[in-house]
Amino acid sequence: MWTFINDQLFKMVWLNDLAGWFVETIFKLPTDEKIGGSLQFFIFDTVKIFILLSVLIFCMGIIQSYFPPERTKVLLRGMRGWKGNLLGALIGTVTPFCSCSSIPIFIGFTTAGLPLGVTFSFLISSPMVDIASIIMLMSFFGLKIAVIYVIVGLLLAIIGGTVIDKLGMENQVQEYIRNMEEGSSFKEELTFKKRVSFGVEQVREVAGKVWPYILIGVGIGAGIHNWVPQSFVENILGQNNLLSVTLAVLIGIPIYADIFGVLPIAEALFSKGVPIGTLVAFMMSVTTLSLPSLIMLSKVVKPKLLGTFVIICLIGILIIGFSFNWFFV
Repeated sequence: MWTFINDQLFKMVWLNDLAGWFVETIFKLPTDEKIGGSLQFFIFDTVKIFILLSVLIFCMGIIQSYFPPERTKVLLRGMRGWKGNLLGALIGTVTPFCSCSSIPIFIGFTTAGLPLGVTFSFLISSPMVDIASIIMLMSFFGLKIAVIYVIVGLLLAIIGGTVIDKLGMENQVQEYIRNMEEGSSFKEELTFKKRVSFGVEQVREVAGKVWPYILIGVGIGAGIHNWVPQSFVENILGQNNLLSVTLAVLIGIPIYADIFGVLPIAEALFSKGVPIGTLVAFMMSVTTLSLPSLIMLSKVVKPKLLGTFVIICLIGILIIGFSFNWFFV
């Protein structure tokens, strides 16, 4: 029963078959050849991601409506130590934001006087780990990989926030952020109808932001899946290359995308024999250490704190990547 649910609901085998039928019937292209196979991959992954994205972001929007920024600040204010970092990381999981979109929330939390370690736990977990990533990863790589990815992502966020808190780097936040006054806002208890409307609006907002990256990611994935020789990919990012995890991180940093855009690329690389740890390191580096987000963050924090954040994330992602490759040979 679980296999049937996993195949039909999460992996959407029925949709892949339908995409294959569509390509062969409408375009008259055999799906076992490069052009037809690429078109089937593109149609299938694009439709699947948008279906999952819409359902998941709607559900997350409902959940998020119970945790507006004002309520979140009240929950987090005054909380220090690992409990505060854990709560900050968990709240990051209900925010469907890319790294650049998380930074304004980070500024708001900092302005409200939240502990710096807590805000950085949020900043790490928000783009890397969310409820949607669990279902999306299950769809592509199965339940075990999805659950472990979320656990190690949360651990990285908690440890990273704890280290930054212990270093006492509050003075490394830019002065204009520390001197900014917290704005007041009207608090309204939402009805269920308004929460549903909020969920629908979240779908529109998130989908409106990420659709180009999804199409680009699926397009790259389709190209890798059907046109790039497996031997070429394995030589660069395969299990036998000891530098594969490091290379994956370096390749991922210049890319700006979220989990929805990077998963199709990871799926295509996985089909070419790239080990799961290398893919996890690639996905984490794209979502957490993308160059555009680091540029934005540099306007908020001073170089010492920015460098500390990058080093913590780099070390954590590399350890996670190598560990996945070691345990999932």
